[in-house]
Amino acid sequence: MPRSKKRSTRGGQHGAVQSSSDEDASIETLSHCSTCSDVMSGGDEGGEAGDDSEDFQYKLKGFIDSTVDKSAKTRQGALDGLKTAMATRLLYEFILERRMTVTDSIERCLKKGKGEEQRAAASLACLLCIQLGSGIESEEVLKSLKPIFKNILSDGAANIQARQAVATSLGLCTLVAEDDILDVYATMQGFESLFTRSYVREDGSRPALNPQTSLLHTNALLSWGLLLTICSASQVKDIIHNWEGVVFDSVWLVRHLPKLPRLLESEDVNMRIAAGETIALLFELARDMDPEFESDQWEPLCVKLGALATDCNKHRAKTDKRKQRSVFRDVLKAVEEGTFQTETIRFGTERMTIDSWVRKRTYDAFREFVGSGMNYHLQANEFIRDVFELGPPMLVDQATLKAMKISRFERHLYNAAAFKARTKARSKFRDKRSDVGEF
Repeated sequence: MPRSKKRSTRGGQHGAVQSSSDEDASIETLSHCSTCSDVMSGGDEGGEAGDDSEDFQYKLKGFIDSTVDKSAKTRQGALDGLKTAMATRLLYEFILERRMTVTDSIERCLKKGKGEEQRAAASLACLLCIQLGSGIESEEVLKSLKPIFKNILSDGAANIQARQAVATSLGLCTLVAEDDILDVYATMQGFESLFTRSYVREDGSRPALNPQTSLLHTNALLSWGLLLTICSASQVKDIIHNWEGVVFDSVWLVRHLPKLPRLLESEDVNMRIAAGETIALLFELARDMDPEFESDQWEPLCVKLGALATDCNKHRAKTDKRKQRSVFRDVLKAVEEGTFQTETIRFGTERMTIDSWVRKRTYDAFREFVGSGMNYHLQANEFIRDVFELGPPMLVDQATLKAMKISRFERHLYNAAAFKARTKARSKFRDKRSDVGEF
């Protein structure tokens, strides 16, 4: 992944996007962000973009000030407001001027806050790094917050929701901002110390884990897989050889991959899916280095993956089984045939193809934080476009965008016509069935 040490030359790009719907965000925050996005996007309502931009920045300054309020509820609302803004807009210049202040606020909320406040602060740290991109500024943010992240992650007495959020945020912050690959390996080792506790034991017994702890281990595994995508080829070789049963004295890996398929036996469907996708990712990386790669555990692994792709256990929820089958059909094809089910993401006038497990893991990680703002960031965020090799942002004027959009009235007419045609077709079909019955 390209990493630049130069300060970005991006201007303050105050673009507009669809409004986000973060859970538990204050109504005032959400409605305001939505309103500003609509106005600044040059929609039908019109309005003065400059005035709304100033009003929006005034609101953001208020949120930053409120992150040090005595009231936990006020701090929580301020964090959510900043999250919504950063997920749905590019605020580079604004954030750059207040980076240290925002970082200090996140640090304070992580140390002194509880539960949801810590979760929101951890997510905000990720969004801050995404806004700043891969460079000196984001590195300084990570340098300040990483010790706190690691303390929370390794503290068994810490709030479980905070640990879950940190397990996810530390992975993406490391991907964006970490410059030293040895520090990346050290972070991965911290994730391993968590998700390996979910391994089925040698005697076949399963560790007794509550759902919250299982989610923590799942998040750690997904972050480990995310960082695996930026490992060097030699490090991946160490992992692969270790899978084959050879012991290596690597910096961060002594043993665990031979046990990774055991996570497929977890009672938690999300852990099973995370394990399956990680195995598919590893096979893809291995075959990138050696197209003829095969594992001694290939056949039993395929049998296990096939069973999950056709799972019909009655004690499992139907939604879990449906979700699991869909994922493991793709995982099985990845292991057996080395194929990937491609997906096309459309945003603005462009499109991007998700054509590998590496690309999918990276896309899913970013989308978890920016949510509905992902399409906007794919269009306008230089760093994310660089990650997915999309080139510089395309400049499309508002007249072109407006010409591409169908008006609400035209859309209504089209839907009405389609409904009428569908009703007629179904009526004819029902008439034919009734004639057959009478005959």
